[in-house]
Amino acid sequence: MTHDQPVTAARSASGGKQHLPALDGLRGVAILGVLLFHTDHLPGGFLGVDLFFALSGYLITDLLLREVEATGTVSMVSFWGRRIRRLLPALAVMLAGVTVLVWAVGPPDMVRTALADGPWVQLNVVNWHLVAESVGYWDRFGSERVFEHLWSIAVEEQFYLLWPVVLLVIAWFGREVDRRVAVIAVVASVASLLLMITLVGSAAPTRLYIGTDTRMSSLLLGAVFAARPVRTVLARAVGRSAGTVLVLLAVGTGTAWSLVAGVNSLWLFTGGLFAHSLASALLVTLCAQEPRSLVAHVLAWRPLQWLGLISYSLYLWHWPVIVLLSPQMTGLDGWSWTVLVGAVSIGLATLSKYLVEDPIRFRAAWARGRSGLFAFAALMIGLAVMWPALPAPDPAVIDITRLD
Repeated sequence: MTHDQPVTAARSASGGKQHLPALDGLRGVAILGVLLFHTDHLPGGFLGVDLFFALSGYLITDLLLREVEATGTVSMVSFWGRRIRRLLPALAVMLAGVTVLVWAVGPPDMVRTALADGPWVQLNVVNWHLVAESVGYWDRFGSERVFEHLWSIAVEEQFYLLWPVVLLVIAWFGREVDRRVAVIAVVASVASLLLMITLVGSAAPTRLYIGTDTRMSSLLLGAVFAARPVRTVLARAVGRSAGTVLVLLAVGTGTAWSLVAGVNSLWLFTGGLFAHSLASALLVTLCAQEPRSLVAHVLAWRPLQWLGLISYSLYLWHWPVIVLLSPQMTGLDGWSWTVLVGAVSIGLATLSKYLVEDPIRFRAAWARGRSGLFAFAALMIGLAVMWPALPAPDPAVIDITRLD
């Protein structure tokens, strides 16, 4: 999930800033696709994560390139401080709240997996923990894991940790920063694709789908198009046909989301995810370059923008809500169940945004500087203490002497 909400800045041709409501709308479309996928209404809705990845790679790289353009360097402390203030409060509230609730009322298996997965979520490596546990992301019995969806947050966090360092090193050379960033992003994204193709057949689909090395291409393709030379070439290539290209990209993406069938589509892992991420990056870039186009106007629809504004917290909360308010628990199914879990998830995401995220991000002076560092340390220690403090139920014991 990309997290710089709302989208208020991207470099224009003159290097200035402009508001891009269509990109907020893209976030709204992406989270809607994920919600419909997880409630069994849209088979390819999981591709919304790739749209998030491409958008995140584009915006973060654009932000860093603007900083290099203005200052000649990248302030790692400032960048990571902004990321922590933006992402950690909502994540910590969700982690603590869901863990305590599951511990209090959840079945034993769910309690055990929540307490086992939680520390890895806190460390932003839960994707590799799930790989090590051989968790089947596509298996419906995996719904006992309330934090399974946070693999994508871990991938993005790892990108946020490493990519600014790459740009800092490039900025040290002080020349043609955009071009060098584009070249490195292209090479690294192709290397990621080749690794995924190489592992097909020898690794489980979940390993291919949630591994940082195999999924980094989606973020890096977004990064490629944040470089000004690439955007200039793209603008010249599409010319006056940009609006038509946007319509084709939008229709093609929607068709893929309607038809793709996850683990049963082997082509996803031999170039399909890469192609979809490339299309997503093009969609993001052209929406930024052509804000008056038909597709950009549709994406700027206020309800979609609003979903985009709460997309991070909505992504955090929707899966625990789906697991805890399952059809078996509620007695509902189909669209009536989807409406219920959607409404609860949106309600929790809204509370998170306005009571937790925005106050800490924009108004809490204590969240910055030395006091912010102390608050971060205290929060991380508090979460670390919570995991062992909540006793896990004993695993079920099977008496093999009673088996026939």
